[in-house]
Amino acid sequence: MFDQLEIAPPDPILGLEEAFKRDPNPAKINLAAGVYRDESGNTPVFRTVKRAEADILEAEISKTYLGMLGSPEYTAAVQALVFGAGHPILAEKRTTTLQAPGGTGALRVAADFVRKARSDATVWVSNPTWPNHPSLFRAAGLAVQSYPYFDAANNCVDFDAMMSGLEGVVQGDLVLLHGSCHNPTGADLTPAQWQSVAALLERKGAVPLVDFAYQGFGRGLEEDAQGVHTLVERLPEALIATSYSKNFGLYNERTGALTIVSRSPAVADAVASQVKLIVRANYSNPPAHGARIVTTILQSPELTTEWQTELAAVRNRIRELRRLFVQGLHGRGVTRDFSCIEEQNGMFSYTGLTKDQVARLRTEHSIYMVDSGRINVAGLTTKNLPVVCEAIASVL
Repeated sequence: MFDQLEIAPPDPILGLEEAFKRDPNPAKINLAAGVYRDESGNTPVFRTVKRAEADILEAEISKTYLGMLGSPEYTAAVQALVFGAGHPILAEKRTTTLQAPGGTGALRVAADFVRKARSDATVWVSNPTWPNHPSLFRAAGLAVQSYPYFDAANNCVDFDAMMSGLEGVVQGDLVLLHGSCHNPTGADLTPAQWQSVAALLERKGAVPLVDFAYQGFGRGLEEDAQGVHTLVERLPEALIATSYSKNFGLYNERTGALTIVSRSPAVADAVASQVKLIVRANYSNPPAHGARIVTTILQSPELTTEWQTELAAVRNRIRELRRLFVQGLHGRGVTRDFSCIEEQNGMFSYTGLTKDQVARLRTEHSIYMVDSGRINVAGLTTKNLPVVCEAIASVL
């Protein structure tokens, strides 16, 4: 059965991780991995996560299965974090939230649900987007199209081209939008642009699917949720995939959620019954530990305040690294305008470097980034930043 299989090509990002590990240079620098790193190069455990885990271990009396939709306490905490406590759609009982194994698991459940609800739907993704998006949707049997998003020459959202491209959407299609901290460009929509996108989707009868993996990493918890709020205030249906890998640092706990907004409570009940079948045939029920950490923190006013302080420190460090990166390139005589990087959000930005320049950074300087030129700003430190700026100046 297996003899005819060929070796699959490596994942473009995970393959770089393997190459980085094999590099013997002790001064190698990893700017490819999609994880937050602190000044020491570590991906730290939040203090509030440690405190929550201690409370959980002390109180835990069973490790029995969760239900197919997960913990009700967790899903309620997720809804309050995304929409704000007391949001009208919560009071109207039009939401179905399920606990998922990470943001990727939430997206896959969303894809399977859309396939079941409307098999002829096309999912429209931004160009560029997270490389795993098209694979996820195609694996579920959905058609995938792309719409323009990024103006590489000016390092910003090409909003006119985006709106023009989305004119190709038809009723029942899904449009995938990055809720904040667009991956891989770091270029986000403005509040006015979110309003325009919502109006277009309403006119077209399309449904937004929001990948909301970085709440709190851009401008703030509430500020980063403005796009989601704009969509659900105007549109009767939406899907929102959330991840707590970044803003709680729970990467290997695979903690995520999928929220589906429906037209009415009756439809929401039908949605819940259908996603249970999808979960049952996939992973049966979700892992518990990461969700318990999130729930414990968000149910405690003291821990919530401390967590928000920790998250703000992470966000502010990334913003400062962006400023120092732009300043460092300018100080080394780089004439290309990198100033937009300072205004972008989250961990990622495009540098505009070509594939050949990226390859030179890898072979000549042991600096690793994705072939597209995407950089993980959080991989920079005050120690390695001058080295990176000097190396980029040399390949430019």
